[in-house]
Amino acid sequence: MRIFVDANILVSVLNKEYPLFTYTSRILSFADTDRFEVFTSPVYLAIAFYFAEKKFKAKVAKQRISILSEHIHITTTDALSVKQTLRNNEVKDFEDGLQYYSALDSNCFCIVTEDIDDFYFSEIEVLKGDAFFLKYISRSR
Repeated sequence: MRIFVDANILVSVLNKEYPLFTYTSRILSFADTDRFEVFTSPVYLAIAFYFAEKKFKAKVAKQRISILSEHIHITTTDALSVKQTLRNNEVKDFEDGLQYYSALDSNCFCIVTEDIDDFYFSEIEVLKGDAFFLKYISRSR
């Protein structure tokens, strides 16, 4: 299953932000299994870096992003994503639209975010980290 993770999921893992870390770290740990392919965008990595840098400084933030990027897939945000976002009149937040189309273009099954209301226009499933964990990970153990 291909899942797309939002910047807030990445930040919670990079900065060990509880209580989210309890679920989000487990979700990202499945990136190295046959069960899940975890995707994010360059934009979300940049946002995650910004918040990690505020907490740990640039050198540590860069190391953490480097480790993370070895285990997840990085989507593209290109001219097609921009055009799709601009054509969709339901999309009010341009950045959310870019991320959505980046996830769709990578054939992701769902988006995992703590801000599910940001993706009100989504035609794919959008879940908070704890809900994703309970629905797709804890049941199958």
